[in-house]
Amino acid sequence: MNKYNVKCLLCGEVQEPYSLACSQGDDSLLRTYYSAEQLEPTDMPGIWRYYNWLPVEGIIEEGSGRTITYKSEKLASALGLDDLWIAFNGYWPEKDAYLMTCTFKDLESFPTMQRLMEQDEKRIMVVASAGNTARAFTHACSITGQPLLLVVPEGSAHKIWSIHEDDRSVFLVTVKGDYFDAISLAGKVAARDGFVNEGGAKNVARRDGMGTVMLDAVLTAGGLPDHYFQAVGSGTGGIAAWEASMRLADDGRFGEHLPKLHLGQSLPCAPLYSLWKGTDEVDAACPEGIYDNVLFNRKPPFAVKGGVKDALEATGGDVYAVSRQEAADAQQLFEDSEGIDLIPAAAVAVAGLIQAVKAGNVKPDERIVLNITGGGQKRLAEDYELRQLPVFLSVSADDEDAEDKVIAAIMEKISA
Repeated sequence: MNKYNVKCLLCGEVQEPYSLACSQGDDSLLRTYYSAEQLEPTDMPGIWRYYNWLPVEGIIEEGSGRTITYKSEKLASALGLDDLWIAFNGYWPEKDAYLMTCTFKDLESFPTMQRLMEQDEKRIMVVASAGNTARAFTHACSITGQPLLLVVPEGSAHKIWSIHEDDRSVFLVTVKGDYFDAISLAGKVAARDGFVNEGGAKNVARRDGMGTVMLDAVLTAGGLPDHYFQAVGSGTGGIAAWEASMRLADDGRFGEHLPKLHLGQSLPCAPLYSLWKGTDEVDAACPEGIYDNVLFNRKPPFAVKGGVKDALEATGGDVYAVSRQEAADAQQLFEDSEGIDLIPAAAVAVAGLIQAVKAGNVKPDERIVLNITGGGQKRLAEDYELRQLPVFLSVSADDEDAEDKVIAAIMEKISA
């Protein structure tokens, strides 16, 4: 029996295992279905502990970490909660947390990279990012040697650092524009010969990798939570948590009720909040003024079959809009309470939890999982040198020849 198959959620047809879209052209995400109906952790390192529910046929052992879940005491006490579990994704050696880019995007990059290796892919992988995803794929590609083109907004270049000395396989291109502009350029380049798109939210490896946050939390806490909190940009992490929850419910040992998804976004640039609440369009100046621009995606996978809207409706979830001051206060509270630094995006999740507590959306005795999507960067800097990736090329989003310039520059570098 195959380890897994991949199906379209609209037509139900089984697709090729490495597909990113339905062969019939349906406007739907694909979803993985595993032959192992129950979650059985392995003794493999890092994320590969959940190998049986990852769409891969091998592992990349070096550099792989995983989520570390623990029961909160001080933050829980400050919020008046009795059963708060923190799913920490980052670097915190005192808790055996070793995600070396300080973000849960590592959970996406390693399964995605493993699947590329299974296909013997030699083309240059193209990744668009506002920061965290770029770091994660830089980490994975520096280990495997897979050539990588990163396309990021100019304002995010400072976030692209690495602990590796050899990053010659990585080309960092900045775009004078926002994340959507980076996505647009990356898509154009990826469609050309010699390049391959990693797939974003359409890639089941990325979603199932992020879904291991829920797997770890449930195994540690002993059952499915009542509520799940996470800050989101595209919302793909929320979709991943929902899909993992359904698998755990079908397992039969962890409860039957799906946790309510509570997704946080950062004002004034909160497209998912606007879509969910039916409010006005997001300001054209965005992501200016946002607490962390990794949380801004102008065109998230909201209404697509299997997307954010379906996940929220299926779980009775909600979306929160968090101000800069709320995020800053939440970050200070968490760091003072738990003793580890956060990346700004994670503070938005904490602020969303605070809003939910004040509104009475969660009860003190209910089980809550708070996904800290990134932390420990200051702690990592104590142990490693964080090397800023040099910008290979900078282009404008308004330049009609931008993709040709990027491709020509990379080909010239490779052939030199």
